[in-house]
Amino acid sequence: MSSSETPKTWLSQDAYDRLQAELDELIAGRPAIAAEINARREEGDLRENGGYHAAREEQSRQEGRILYLKEFLRNAEVGEVQAADSVIPGSVVTIYFDDDKDDTETFLLGSREISSTTDLTVYSPESALGKAILGARTGQTVTYTAPSGADIKVTVVKFGAFEG
Repeated sequence: MSSSETPKTWLSQDAYDRLQAELDELIAGRPAIAAEINARREEGDLRENGGYHAAREEQSRQEGRILYLKEFLRNAEVGEVQAADSVIPGSVVTIYFDDDKDDTETFLLGSREISSTTDLTVYSPESALGKAILGARTGQTVTYTAPSGADIKVTVVKFGAFEG
């Protein structure tokens, strides 16, 4: 998927700032992990050097996270979600399951990266539930297939812009 085909992800300014700070910290830590690898390399036989291999694995994990965050932030849409007449990414949605109006759930439809900035459960717009309710209006009932294979019917009770 090229960058022009990458879907935009909505982020609050706080979530964007937190992720940017994480990225900056990881980039700033590159020299320290490189120094750790060099120090472990000097210990001798690399085939039996657990510290060296652990440092290399950590470097690989950090570089992967750096690449992910750079791409994620480059494609993020930052700001407040605009009011909409149907469910869109960035909406706080309340639904009920099957025909049981007492079995409700309220969640944020958005990137899981913002889950640490809210107490709400976050569902991705790419999840089965997220795809099913995108574009739904208040009172509309939709059905989706859960990962378990079960068909689940939900009704949108209400939705609105995320204020967090």
